[in-house]
Amino acid sequence: MRTLILERPTRFVRADTPEPGSPGAGEALVRVRRVGICGTDLHAFRGRQPFFSYPRILGHELGVEVVEVGAGVAGVAPGDRCAVEPYLECGSCGACRQGRTNCCYELRVLGVHVDGGMRELIVVPAHKLHRSASLSVDELALVETLGIGAHAVDRAQLREGEDALVVGAGPIGLAVIQFAVITGARVHVLELDARRRAFARERFGVASAFGPDGDPLAAIRGALGGELPAVVLDATGNPRSMHDAFRYLPSAGRLVLVGLFQGEVTFDDPEFHRRELTVLASRNSVSADFRRIVDLMEQGVVDPDPWITHRAGYDRLVEEFDGWLDPAGGVLKAMLEL
Repeated sequence: MRTLILERPTRFVRADTPEPGSPGAGEALVRVRRVGICGTDLHAFRGRQPFFSYPRILGHELGVEVVEVGAGVAGVAPGDRCAVEPYLECGSCGACRQGRTNCCYELRVLGVHVDGGMRELIVVPAHKLHRSASLSVDELALVETLGIGAHAVDRAQLREGEDALVVGAGPIGLAVIQFAVITGARVHVLELDARRRAFARERFGVASAFGPDGDPLAAIRGALGGELPAVVLDATGNPRSMHDAFRYLPSAGRLVLVGLFQGEVTFDDPEFHRRELTVLASRNSVSADFRRIVDLMEQGVVDPDPWITHRAGYDRLVEEFDGWLDPAGGVLKAMLEL
């Protein structure tokens, strides 16, 4: 079957690999129709992805069609279109027992720790499939990205009427903005790229959008009547940005670090204590997030149509992937079509 393998940093190869066998008990064989490309894939291509080894079949944002199910599977059947929850937890560690499967001690993510979906067929646990009778495979491939944003907003415990600043309006930042707006918060965005600031204004109606000119802290205070946002969510994965995010918080403020990088985040400890700040990490999402997002998309509350800006088929991805790393290309979400 057609398979794309990231052999080493910056080198994809097309390969013909054996098809998987029939699914076992509790499993499903699915045909991969769409693979969303995210920051994890781009970092892996550059050789900068933590917890990663080569060669690897990338792909964890998947829109699939069920081909065959194993014994004991209920809830999905051949022909169903589904989003795939790509997080494979152990189910028994302390985090899993608390329902925090997204940070399982032994977590394996498709396309990161184990081979993923850049191939025609893959066997997955059937309970990791989230079906929809109305959503397209394009839309279903976006559910995982949206889940990152939904989970981060849940971690922030964002409330109606609060001011929230989202730093970074890439795909993950926009997903954060989407779900922050749904809470009824007043959402502001700090983003270097003018096109992404405009997209956040037009698509989500953010209250204000700040660029790189001048002092962001002064601009934020000006927009908020001298105040600072109760919540800051940093979706950049940039060490300088993550360090600066502490500056934008008021006393008793809450900071959620959504993006990550290979290194240490530092902050001024006296200021951290004086303001009694709360700092949270946000990782992946949980099964309930997937179901909620599918429901919201089916209801039209979450509209995924403007997200996909670039596409490539199996025969073109190798040639086009490198260009998707260039900010000048205006990539918001690229999609592999299989």
